[in-house]
Amino acid sequence: MPKIVVSMWITLDGFVAGPDDEMDWLLADDQLQRYERDLVESAGSLMLGRVTHADFAGYWPVAARNPDEPAAVRGYAQRLDALEKIVVSASGNIADWKGTRRIARIDPDEIAEIAEIKRESGGDIVVYGSLTVIRSLADLRLIDEIHLLVHPLFLRQGKALFDGGRPPVRLDLVSAEPFESGVVLMTYRPRGAATGRSTPRN
Repeated sequence: MPKIVVSMWITLDGFVAGPDDEMDWLLADDQLQRYERDLVESAGSLMLGRVTHADFAGYWPVAARNPDEPAAVRGYAQRLDALEKIVVSASGNIADWKGTRRIARIDPDEIAEIAEIKRESGGDIVVYGSLTVIRSLADLRLIDEIHLLVHPLFLRQGKALFDGGRPPVRLDLVSAEPFESGVVLMTYRPRGAATGRSTPRN
């Protein structure tokens, strides 16, 4: 069965963005870009929060058709544009992007719907950004695999991947891949999650 895969850039001290969503600390070398392309090539759909979905919808469909974009960027954009997009939004006030469907929330009452989405997906469901979505999935133990692209710096302040108030969750290490930039791709599986094929790596 397809997996729900969370993919996140993160600093050594656990932040995924600066206090005002700054992302200028990212080290996007060729290896990281290849990882991102491989990830979406094997995916069947994206799961995004309303804000991340709007950000993506405002950029990637345009990049997919822009001949001035580098071929690698345009290919990645075209793949995102072709994937099914599942946007989590209680309000329903979502951006227009082809292939988008909405679910209102992720809570215990929606577990059956999410299981059905997994069954219908033609590949893994990739979750980008969308901290509220990730935290809700984690609380319900619905994440099958977590990819952390660990960047070699202390940001010291910003937005953490997880907030407090919840019990710890143990993870099993699947693989660790260092990049020349100093970024390390750490792939984990929550302990007790069903095992399956791992996402291909180059």
